[in-house]
Amino acid sequence: MNWTAEQISDQTGRTFVVTGANSGLGLATTRALAGKGAHVILAVRDQAKGRCAVADITAALPDAHLEVRHLDLANPHSVRAFADRLRSDLGRLDVLINNAGMMAPPRTLTRRGHEVQFAANHLGHFALTGLLLDLLAKGNDPRVVTVTSANHRKARIFFDDLTGERAYSPMKFYNQSKLANAVFGWELHARLTTAGSPVRSVLAHPGYTSTNLQTGTPTRMVKILYGRVLSSLAQSPDQGALPQLYAATAPDAHSGDLIGPDGIAELRGAPKKLQLAPTATDPETGRRLWELSEQLTDLSIL
Repeated sequence: MNWTAEQISDQTGRTFVVTGANSGLGLATTRALAGKGAHVILAVRDQAKGRCAVADITAALPDAHLEVRHLDLANPHSVRAFADRLRSDLGRLDVLINNAGMMAPPRTLTRRGHEVQFAANHLGHFALTGLLLDLLAKGNDPRVVTVTSANHRKARIFFDDLTGERAYSPMKFYNQSKLANAVFGWELHARLTTAGSPVRSVLAHPGYTSTNLQTGTPTRMVKILYGRVLSSLAQSPDQGALPQLYAATAPDAHSGDLIGPDGIAELRGAPKKLQLAPTATDPETGRRLWELSEQLTDLSIL
């Protein structure tokens, strides 16, 4: 399947929320959707960077329909405030793209005591999705696209040491958060299906893409490995964004699908349907993570 962003159908009249939209994959995703007429809400932690992203896009696409809104996924109050404002301003939402992520910092806890990668990459998106499900249910071909990583296949969820108090590794806990994304996306698919919801839950992973996720990490060895040593293997953000764009817009991207690159080791290439790791689709893991996430976010979802 040699699918490109040019094959995205006209998105005029549809509203998308893209988390982490000011750079990397989020910016590439926003640009492609804006080019097809979509109204895109850039959900970003740094609004100044969000406005720069809008200026960058509108320089080439002066008629783009874009707006910037503040969202800090590691802060539950910010997630709720973002969702509340969106619910008051919109009658419906068509697509939520859970794209934002952070990678391999030193062990850091949020104010609520959660390991920051698990909080920002998983818990924030879990809560945001739950708070916006009613708006999505009213959408036109509504979808939740959750961005995971091929690294989910070599990860485990440390239910007995979720914050890394006993043993912390920056990459192992990044991988944990990406497995949590995969488990969440699949469990969301299963629960939406059981509930008879029109919302699709589709997963995507970008392969190995050159973004500030690697170069911006404060962990020196990770920055050297991914930002320098392996940089020649990386594809561009425009290419890396194709799986999530396909998941968000293609008619044959079904709920429960994982879309990723078709190249060797899933590092790069055109989007295609791939297999999730067995752990990601394990019902007991899904139930346990879901119930834990509800407890940690003070939310009851589906």
